[in-house]
Amino acid sequence: MIEAIGLSKRYEDDILALDNLNLKVPSGEIFCLLGANGAGKSTAINLMLNFIEPTEGTALINDIDVTRDPLEAKKYVAYLSENVMLYGNFTARQNLDFFASLAGRETDRDGYYRILHRVGLQEQAFEQRVKAFSKGMRQKVGIAIVIIRDAPAVILDEPTAGLDPQAGAEFMDLLEELRGEGKAIFMSTHDIFRARSLADRVGIMKEGKLLMERTRAELENEDLEKLYLDYMYGTNGKA
Repeated sequence: MIEAIGLSKRYEDDILALDNLNLKVPSGEIFCLLGANGAGKSTAINLMLNFIEPTEGTALINDIDVTRDPLEAKKYVAYLSENVMLYGNFTARQNLDFFASLAGRETDRDGYYRILHRVGLQEQAFEQRVKAFSKGMRQKVGIAIVIIRDAPAVILDEPTAGLDPQAGAEFMDLLEELRGEGKAIFMSTHDIFRARSLADRVGIMKEGKLLMERTRAELENEDLEKLYLDYMYGTNGKA
C-alpha cells in the first residue's frame, strides 16, 4: 500500500511544489498521475521515497512512515525512474545480480535469465554491457530489477517516456502482471491513452494540487483527454 496524508512541500524560495496531497493506492491497484512538467508529480514521488522531507504531512509505504523509518519503508518499495540508472560496464545479468544482492533477493544464473526473458529482453543481450543498450532495453532491465525485488509497492516516474510503441505496450503488459500479483503501483505519466487503458484510478495534478480523481468505471463515460485539457487549460483548472 502507498499512501499520502496531507503531504505538502514548500521550498526555501517559498514555492509550494506540493499542496496537501491525499491519496491511497491499495494492493492490486494501479494509480496513474497525470500532469504537465512542474505540476508536482516528481515532488510527490521524491517525498514517497524519502529523497526529500515534507513540509507537512506523511507518506506511508506498507503503513510505515517513510520520514520516521526510511530504511524500513524502503524494504517494501521498488522504484523505476524515467532514466534508469544502471552500471554501463556491467552486463544485463550482472546489473540484475548486483541490485538483487542489495535487496537480499539473489538467485542463480538461470533465475536471472528467466526474469530477463519475462521482460522481453532477447537472450543475446543478457551478457552484453548495458552502455550499448537502447532506452527501451534499459527500461526492460529496470523492470527486471523491480520484479526481482518483489516489493509490495512499486513507484514509477514517467517509465514509458521515449519508448517506441511496441516497447511501451510490452511495458504496460508487465505492469498488468505485477498488478495481478497484488502490487500497489503508483505511476506518473504524460501518456493519457495508456493511463486510461491501464489504470484503476487516474488523477490530474496542476501546480501542486490533485485536482481530480476518476475510477476506471467512471472514465468509461468520460473523455479523459478532454478532462485533462479542461483541468490544465480550462475553467476546471482555475484555483
